[in-house]
Amino acid sequence: MKTLCESIYKGTRIKCIVGDITSIEVDAIVNPANSLMLMGGGVAGVLKRRGGSEIEREARKYAPVEIGKAVVTPAGRLKAKYIIHSPTMEKPAMRISSENAYKATRAALIKGIDLTISKIAFPGMGTGVGGLSPSEAAKAMLRAIREILDMIPGCFDEIIIVDINKEVPEALCKELGNMKEAKRIATNNS
Repeated sequence: MKTLCESIYKGTRIKCIVGDITSIEVDAIVNPANSLMLMGGGVAGVLKRRGGSEIEREARKYAPVEIGKAVVTPAGRLKAKYIIHSPTMEKPAMRISSENAYKATRAALIKGIDLTISKIAFPGMGTGVGGLSPSEAAKAMLRAIREILDMIPGCFDEIIIVDINKEVPEALCKELGNMKEAKRIATNNS
């Protein structure tokens, strides 16, 4: 795990990390799901393989889940307590728009507030099979994060963006740097 940048916005620490989302210690990990809750590829597939197939079995009970909604399951064998499944696409392996990444991020944050959790981790929403560029995803995700934190300042202790593709946290660091109200507290440009 390598932290690229850290900022504080409205009382919440936002960290951008290069690493494996399945090994991070948080209350909830966000799965950029499909509406059918099939966990075959991308982040979903990794969560299922490492956390156990019971995660998919539980998620499938809620299918179909529309984009802009989110459902919660236990996290199986992962360090997190919950998986928040927030669809970015209707069917597996669909190309998506940045609006879907925004809606999915927002829905996951709202679900996190409902669960009264303090730490939530996101991968790049829609950057894998969804086909969004890291820059498009970063803009959409930070739009949702900013909206939620503007409405309910300090509702999370930490929002962590973690991805094995370093371009995702790098893009988020760049976008965070453009947020005048976000106080940069750490940067690692190496």
